[in-house]
Amino acid sequence: MTASHTSTLAEIREVNLSYLLLAQRLLHEDRVSAMYRLGLSEQVAQVLSSLSLAQAVKVASSSHLLCRFRFDDHTILATLADKEKSAALSHAHAAILLADAPTEQIG
Repeated sequence: MTASHTSTLAEIREVNLSYLLLAQRLLHEDRVSAMYRLGLSEQVAQVLSSLSLAQAVKVASSSHLLCRFRFDDHTILATLADKEKSAALSHAHAAILLADAPTEQIG
């Protein structure tokens, strides 16, 4: 394994742990809002919020990113990046589009 590959894996694990800890904090603060913001189903939210720190570290050690862009749809990404619209209008438009997006399911 090259140093670059090892560094990339370490960065993925760091992003994973940061994402898991952020998701847990958001879920504990305001579950409904967090589920909407993160695009999570109730089942996934339950699993994430119940992870212990040791379990979160273990899950984060995956070599695959646990989070993903919710901007798979060109329209959403283009809306957020639109230089012609104000930031507030772009964010509101993207929120409307994301509200219709499906949530993540376990399985």
